[in-house]
Amino acid sequence: MNRYKKDFPILNREVKGRPIIYFDNGATSQRPLQVMKAVEEYDTKYNGNPHRAAHVLSIDSTREYEESKEAVAKFIGAKSSDEIVYTKNGSEALNLVARSYGENFLKEGDKIVITIAEHHSNIVPWQRVCQKTGAKLEYIYIDRETGEYLEEDFKKIDEDTKIVAFNHVSNVLGTVSPVEKFMKLAKEVGAVTVIDGAQAVPHIPVDVTKLDCDFYTFSGHKMLSAMGIGVLYAKSELLEKMEPFLLGGDMIEYVEEQTTTFASGATKFEAGTQNVEGAVSLKAAVDYLNDVGFDYIEEHNGEMMEYLVEEIKKVPHINIVGTKDPSKRQGVITFTVDDVHPHDVATILDSYGIAIRSGHHCAQPLGKYLGIPASNRVSPYFYNDLEEAKYFIEKLKTVRGVMGFGS
Repeated sequence: MNRYKKDFPILNREVKGRPIIYFDNGATSQRPLQVMKAVEEYDTKYNGNPHRAAHVLSIDSTREYEESKEAVAKFIGAKSSDEIVYTKNGSEALNLVARSYGENFLKEGDKIVITIAEHHSNIVPWQRVCQKTGAKLEYIYIDRETGEYLEEDFKKIDEDTKIVAFNHVSNVLGTVSPVEKFMKLAKEVGAVTVIDGAQAVPHIPVDVTKLDCDFYTFSGHKMLSAMGIGVLYAKSELLEKMEPFLLGGDMIEYVEEQTTTFASGATKFEAGTQNVEGAVSLKAAVDYLNDVGFDYIEEHNGEMMEYLVEEIKKVPHINIVGTKDPSKRQGVITFTVDDVHPHDVATILDSYGIAIRSGHHCAQPLGKYLGIPASNRVSPYFYNDLEEAKYFIEKLKTVRGVMGFGS
């Protein structure tokens, strides 16, 4: 058994007479006892409203909140916790950038360049920026077989481009974007860079200072923390220029009857009482991932990807979406089954206690481009093991038979 599985009590839940096999980590990871206990300790010892009072519980709550930010800043290589804004998820973080930066600094004739492989959270906010400012949204497309970006499309990043937004790891294709290339091209034309790191941060080490990106976003619930906490990393000079997204509460400096001045840095974007339990859980998740180590996480991911990709390729009528090279995937394998709707595939596997994803994976433009409106996605994490993968393959082979098709 995977040595980390014991820390995840939900994985002991039996479904159809056997422990659940949870292969939907690309949507939400499970939480270890260490994270749950950290939140319990906060709730039973330190709960108070941070930054609001002089009593011991408020002081303790403030300490817990600020220590969480410091841990997250160190985890992703930020220069300071002042560059870390807490949101409720990665989607909100991307919306914050689009509203507070995009809508205020773009104009008609400007361009935003994104990729066709983006999650809706990195598409829809930019559509609205363009609608409000008159800017134009352009896409970099991919090779339908390999999932790699088309070389000629990089020319779309030109002098009119003001924002380049892209995923670090695709939530459908599982491929790692050529971050250095995107960064180089964007810098050459003076464009601001926005990276959606939701699928990257749980699987690979990230250093935003080395990347030299302007904005980087991710969600806590995909990396072992509770739901309701997300992260926006932003260079401090950009935060100072941007208007706040939400108003009231802790983000003010001074309020008069007709005017208000705002706090500086990240605090300007954190209106009202924050999700301190979420912040505590995120720090505990960071501590846990540091203890596991990304050397192990990447090695284990490689083993799982190699086994699953190679075995899926052997099953008749199963079609992997994107690259067939397991070494080019991070934690995600998307596939279709001939003649069987993805929801039926997921339901059949669920009857065996195997949890996978079905649908469009919040990437409808990519699905339309590939001619695949819906598909299945299996996304293991470091607490899964090869025995679970073998059982998944065994039951995947039965799907077409259950639906009345031959081999």
